[in-house]
Amino acid sequence: MRNCVWGCRGLSPAMLPRLLQLQGGAFHRVSSHRRAVSGDSQPPLPSQAKVVICGGGIVGTSVAYHLAKLGWNDILLLEQGRLGAGTTRMCAGIVSVAKAISIESQMADYSNSLYQQLEEETGVSTGYVKTGSLCLAQNQDRFLSLKRLASRLRVMGINCSIIKPKEISKLHSLVNIHDLVGALHLPGDAVVSPPDVNRALAVSAAGQGVQILERTTVQQVLVEKGQVTAVETDRGPISCEYFVNCAGQWGYELGQASEVKVSIPLHGCEHFYLLSKPLKQPLPSNTPVVMDMDGRIYVRPWQGGVLSGGFEKNPKPIFTEGRNQLEVQNMQEDWDHFEPMLSALLRRMPQLESEEIQQLVNCPESFTPDMRCLMGETPGVHGYFVLAGMNSSGLALAGGAGRYLAEWMVYGYPTANVWPLDIKRFGNLQSSRTFLRHRVMEVMPLLYELKVPRWDYQTGRQLRTSPLYDRLDTQGARWMEKHGFERPKYFVPAGKDLLSLDHSKTFYKPDWFDLVGSEVKCCKEAVCVIDMSSFTKFELTSTGDQALDYLQFLCANDVDVPVGHMVHTGMLNERGGYENDCSVVRLSKNSFFVISPSDQQVHCWSWMKKHMPNDPQLHLEDVSWKYTALNLIGPRATDILAELSYVSMTPDHFPSMFCKEMSVGYANGIRVMSMTHTGEPGFMLYIPIEYALHVYNEVMSVGQKYGVRNAGYYALRSLRIEKFFAFWGQDLDSFTTPLECGREFRVKLDSDMDFVGREALLRQRQEGVARRFVMLVLEEHDTELDLWPWWGEPILRNKEMVGATTSSAYSYTLERHVCLGFVETPGGLAADFVTRGDYKVDIAGQLYAAKAKLYPFSSLLSQQRRRKDQLDLGTLTTE
Repeated sequence: MRNCVWGCRGLSPAMLPRLLQLQGGAFHRVSSHRRAVSGDSQPPLPSQAKVVICGGGIVGTSVAYHLAKLGWNDILLLEQGRLGAGTTRMCAGIVSVAKAISIESQMADYSNSLYQQLEEETGVSTGYVKTGSLCLAQNQDRFLSLKRLASRLRVMGINCSIIKPKEISKLHSLVNIHDLVGALHLPGDAVVSPPDVNRALAVSAAGQGVQILERTTVQQVLVEKGQVTAVETDRGPISCEYFVNCAGQWGYELGQASEVKVSIPLHGCEHFYLLSKPLKQPLPSNTPVVMDMDGRIYVRPWQGGVLSGGFEKNPKPIFTEGRNQLEVQNMQEDWDHFEPMLSALLRRMPQLESEEIQQLVNCPESFTPDMRCLMGETPGVHGYFVLAGMNSSGLALAGGAGRYLAEWMVYGYPTANVWPLDIKRFGNLQSSRTFLRHRVMEVMPLLYELKVPRWDYQTGRQLRTSPLYDRLDTQGARWMEKHGFERPKYFVPAGKDLLSLDHSKTFYKPDWFDLVGSEVKCCKEAVCVIDMSSFTKFELTSTGDQALDYLQFLCANDVDVPVGHMVHTGMLNERGGYENDCSVVRLSKNSFFVISPSDQQVHCWSWMKKHMPNDPQLHLEDVSWKYTALNLIGPRATDILAELSYVSMTPDHFPSMFCKEMSVGYANGIRVMSMTHTGEPGFMLYIPIEYALHVYNEVMSVGQKYGVRNAGYYALRSLRIEKFFAFWGQDLDSFTTPLECGREFRVKLDSDMDFVGREALLRQRQEGVARRFVMLVLEEHDTELDLWPWWGEPILRNKEMVGATTSSAYSYTLERHVCLGFVETPGGLAADFVTRGDYKVDIAGQLYAAKAKLYPFSSLLSQQRRRKDQLDLGTLTTE
């Protein structure tokens, strides 16, 4: 194959459509169905539709198909070119469940089942062949990552197995196994003809009343009072209630061109794969797909030969300046650029050396800033939905993603937790084209990069920073990013090996273990300062009781507390699940301060605005940027604040869950709150940004004699997990209710006050819960030598799988690993079901015994022996 590479350069790009017709020939045959979905003569443009979908690729047709299945038929799908003539026509056709997160694997599994039955449903051949796939491992770290993936897939009921190199040869004779340590075998994976699947979806949708028009370009979406009202096309306007942006690589531009700009953060990159001629011994169509992620390539059978592409280290972003073409044509071949992937292919399958290449395909794919697709209703415009940015997994995800988006539109919510994919995880800050161009150049190689827990993006950093960033950076802070905000992970004392810590990649005990341990120790015995400025902060005010009435309806807990007091509460949906987990402070009779997690900024704002009465006397403001937040954790925090404010900070004068505006040093108007988000004593300080540096300097100066030091979020995580504190986005989601996670005491169920989710919780309390949030402490687990738990590990009770972990951390107090997660069983779950079981946690296939509880291990905490090396206040300040 290598010998014919350079000779193949002369092949005309015009060959591609003909070649792809062989793969999807049925798509090009005109039939009655074909006329229904895109006749040769242009049908008239309707003046109105309930839903307008922009984009006739497999994503758009899947949304139309599923909306029709759910009973909506006043649907219009518009395609600017020909149906399926974009990326869909040129994608590789692999449907695999080997995805980075569980919801994507779940969507791919559904897509597989859907594509398998489409031919019977529509009469359109989809080219479906169940080939299975092999994810290869060239080293032990990759093998461990595949074992962790296998454990996660088993939780979902997906058939998979870890196999040895010799078994690989039995499944695929072309694979060179000499450098492999093993593989993950996924027997249910498949390949299809993407154009034909697209056509089948369109035929079925059209048969159920969906109208599909080709060569009709959406120019902008019209919005009135925050609601979609119509779309403007090159053929005229169409009034509508809902608009769905499935425009793929052009989704960003369409969002920016709308009457009210919508941020859709994606960017295109070139993606290459080659097509071989049929091999001398033609490859059977059911030969397994090979994913050699260490070699950065994938290989699938294709018409007796192979189709092979990959994700190179140096991708080529495209279309930064804007729209380039209506239909995707074969872009310029670049054999020099493809050479590393070709070399990797020939190393993995040496027998291909003597075979002939038919074509090198170069097609655009769209990628997002975090390698996850974009779906859901946009935060600024009601009725404007998005499904785009598929990160080269459009075919695999389209079936499941189209289903969940259709449910979202019809029911008001999807039937699975899709928060990791919700477009509201991003804001306008990620819409910069420069940011997107740089980020996708990092993202595309990461699709096949080995990713260990706690890895961080390197591009697009220092976008949002605290006023203390430079000061903390010079003191050894190591940073991570959350919603574009830089947050300290831990601090490296002078003299440590900074390089090894910055590049620590392991599934085992990390290099920062002792550093975080010293920060935790200081939090418990002296005082630490953590910059938590990234928290989301809102202020709600009114002239009368409107603010209180609104929050009482929106919040599960009773927020009608005396001025100066604060309440932990959830904002629930109609199903009783958490849409937000926050703290509400009553600043005055008609003024409230709402604090939420960092990544809730867009989602929480959207949720609150959605339920907010149209009352000019009620005002909601995002003040996240106005305040720097410092968390003073530890018993000596009281001494520092008392000395800086000349106010007694003892519990008698400053009780728990209390807030007071006071002076700290020379600065006035500091909101001091007696909570730390960890269960440890201390205070949160919300400081107007102009005073941030002064207050921090004063705290560190006065705190010298009390042993003050900086700490990061890793220490915070360890402290909160050993105290059994759940965090939204990790442990809690829109399907988790307070009754399932032991928070019924934070719900005003026994009052006569109505609130969102009340009926669902009353019903659940009557019927009983089927899942419970539990704390698991690992036993007989060697922290030094064994694999660490992180999240997503299966939980077994009496040898039966009952759930999965949601978060975990090493408890420096218990000197053991602590995992949080959910266990469930059909038909209700009593407390003794949890406490009496024999539990094990599966970490990459290795089982570790665990003790399960529904409350913190306070007895163990109290019994922990005091360390002999008692805290030395003098040395703490110099570490």
